[in-house]
Amino acid sequence: MTENRLSDRALRLGVNIDHVATVRNARGSAYPDPVRAAKLVEAAGADGITAHLREDRRHISDADIDGLMAALEVPLNLEMAATEEMQAIALRHRPHAVCIVPERREERTTEGGLEVAKDENRLAHFIAPLREAGSRVSIFIAADRAQIEAAYRIGAAVVELHTGAYCDFHAEGRFEERDAELRRLTEMASFAHGLGLEVHAGHGLTYDTVAPVAALPEVRELNIGHFLVGEAIFVGLDPSIREMRRLMDAARA
Repeated sequence: MTENRLSDRALRLGVNIDHVATVRNARGSAYPDPVRAAKLVEAAGADGITAHLREDRRHISDADIDGLMAALEVPLNLEMAATEEMQAIALRHRPHAVCIVPERREERTTEGGLEVAKDENRLAHFIAPLREAGSRVSIFIAADRAQIEAAYRIGAAVVELHTGAYCDFHAEGRFEERDAELRRLTEMASFAHGLGLEVHAGHGLTYDTVAPVAALPEVRELNIGHFLVGEAIFVGLDPSIREMRRLMDAARA
């Protein structure tokens, strides 16, 4: 079933359920349950689930990852920092995909892409066991030629282009800068695809910003979370995901 769900659409939607856990952890309660949310997301037609197990466990917990691995029929994309602890967790679970992201304790959310070019040797050795275990390795990076080339050299299968700046410029009404960032994303998606990398994109995408990114023919997957969880407060998870899917499909068509 997993392979069919991966191949049945030209553009896949991965839904990040981190912030369901954020709400749970705000009260230290057992609810809302991210695994239950993931199953609802799955039923709404998402192609995969993304969860970021941070070093400080500020939202997703180890038990959540255990539950997701046991419950999901769609692929799990485990986001994590390039640390020995996280590598061991990924090797134990062997999720479909592992996305390596930068991580700083003081940040609110992931800020910018991973610096691959200056840490190439360590990252190449870090991802090698993950690849050997059967996980597809993705690198979360800025739309930058040097970072894409470095991701290719270390053996990543996928690059996920950081769309945060594009979304921020749109929200702030800085449309010339937004359009320049979109051009950069467009050019770098084409460049990465030309190297043989699978191209994903994500961070900060909303109903208002998703279409131009979804329209990029080289992009195979969008990972969207915070906006969908926020929208679900008003309309529910199922309608929020179906509307995002509709907008993605319309842009792609």
